[in-house]
Amino acid sequence: MTDDPLYPRPQLTRARWTNLNGPWSFACDDADVGLREDWVVRPEVFERTITVPFPPESQASGIGDPDFHPVVWYRRTFQVSSEDRAGRLLLHFGAVDYRAQVWVNGQLVAEHQGGHTPFSADITAALLERDAEQVVVVRAEDRPDDLAQPRGKQDWRREPHSIFYKRTTGIWQTVWLEPVPERYLQEVRWTPDLDRGLLALKVRLNAPPERPLRLRVQLSLRRTPLADDLYTLTKQETHREIALESGESVMESGQLLWSPSRPNLVDAVLTLLSGDEVVDEVRSYAGLRSVRVQDGRFLLNGRPFYLRLVLGQGYWPESHLAAPNEDALRREVELIKELGFNGVRIHQKVEDPRFLYWCDRLGLLVWGEMANAFIFSEEAAERLTREWLEVLRRDYSHPCVVTWVPLNESWGVPNLERDPAQRDYVRALYHLTKALDPTRPVIGNDGWEHFAADLWGVHDYAFDGATLRERYITPEAVERTLRTVQPHHRNIAISGGRHAGEPLMLTEFGGISLKPRSGERWWGYGTVGDPGSFLAKYEELMFAVLDCAPIAGFCYTQLTDTEQETNGLLRADRTPKLDPSTLRAITTRFSKAVPGDVTNQIRKVTEISTFQEGS
Repeated sequence: MTDDPLYPRPQLTRARWTNLNGPWSFACDDADVGLREDWVVRPEVFERTITVPFPPESQASGIGDPDFHPVVWYRRTFQVSSEDRAGRLLLHFGAVDYRAQVWVNGQLVAEHQGGHTPFSADITAALLERDAEQVVVVRAEDRPDDLAQPRGKQDWRREPHSIFYKRTTGIWQTVWLEPVPERYLQEVRWTPDLDRGLLALKVRLNAPPERPLRLRVQLSLRRTPLADDLYTLTKQETHREIALESGESVMESGQLLWSPSRPNLVDAVLTLLSGDEVVDEVRSYAGLRSVRVQDGRFLLNGRPFYLRLVLGQGYWPESHLAAPNEDALRREVELIKELGFNGVRIHQKVEDPRFLYWCDRLGLLVWGEMANAFIFSEEAAERLTREWLEVLRRDYSHPCVVTWVPLNESWGVPNLERDPAQRDYVRALYHLTKALDPTRPVIGNDGWEHFAADLWGVHDYAFDGATLRERYITPEAVERTLRTVQPHHRNIAISGGRHAGEPLMLTEFGGISLKPRSGERWWGYGTVGDPGSFLAKYEELMFAVLDCAPIAGFCYTQLTDTEQETNGLLRADRTPKLDPSTLRAITTRFSKAVPGDVTNQIRKVTEISTFQEGS
């Protein structure tokens, strides 16, 4: 076991596991000779020590070298107890950026491409005899000049520029060992169906059962039993529906529903049985909630819900994309809620599953976004699509995730207006995402050129409230803005795209920065001279957005300062620039100082949203 109390994969946990984070031997391979010179079996080349899971560019790793190192190697030893040898032994990696090869005792056990998604290897056959020291070696390749690689906001230049920041190379999420039986539960997936009062379950075994097995599913809410069912498993993959109605429907009772104000989670114990013998047992959880769009509004559990999101980069100065510790992930969620937001748009990053766990547990909506490539090519499209499918599979069951965003601001598709292939690619990502997960809204390309989306996300950094009101105060103003104003100098509604009643959101606005000191590195969308002016400008922009009834929600840019991008409500170290309670009062307020017809609309939305959050 480990001192870390939270399992790295919170929705499929087992009692026994071994955390391999900590000191590893490390070497840079700038000339890319390691494979040819067989570094796999040459421990003497690993002359440095790195602290996993922190990237070598970061100070937290103990290396702190931000220069270009396109190939890096890791090595460490571990022991395997007799108890852990009883069945199979799995080696898991939360994320390795970007290409990874893994050897155990000199045998290649895994290869993976994709810097934000997990992979595993069954290393049983590679283990040495009892009491022997086992060796794991990892080669990670992450080429800064490979612009077809989905990299998000990691800079390809030596020094961060514009809105990009330092790179995260190699291992940046937890590495762990997990002993499992010969037949074990490999995947558990939950799909709530509130209309029918059901919780759908999909389980997948690691291999087809040689003889029928049984699965016991025990569900409870705050230790109150909800279901105790027994199913026969004859195939590798099984689907079942579990009824949860008790007297009144799940939809009407509200006692089981998950929402930001009442993040109820159904705890699950799944026991795999052969006869009466326990073969495998895992713990999981699910959230009963629905999300959809209708009549220009975002609906949570069937009722209009006003989205108040903040843009989160998920970046720390001392550890980059890796969180400095587990407490930092929980604290990030708490800070967002303390500022009055009910959700976060994770930007150009696929966040650690433990962050999603705290969003599930504490009640914070999440927009899941892919880290994008910077160019369009066949290779770039293949890479992003492959990794995006892994993202959808990994995060499908998290109730906090309420919207998918495969592309942002036409990154990787710079010629959408004139290139049919690029438009077909965006359409394909949208429809593929909908096919694999029909339970959530999808935005094919957020912020700019729209033609495949359930929501219209617009990025508008107008720096005065009067302009925002002029652009979005009425449906007619919205249509005029989309067709003629084109915020951020982009054609929002391109040929083939038509705003036809989908909810409209300002998915990026604000970006207020304090005026930089002389010589200070800076990037922002507008500056103010002092904290008082910052607060006044925040109130001005926020109240203008809240006044605009056609807007179904917003995403403020941004939560924290990130490198030279100094437009956060918090500093990079997560200390507040302004009083959080004052910001919260502004963020959660609906202004009434607008014309009567619009005021009535706003009051209606306010009443609905308040009822929903209090239900």
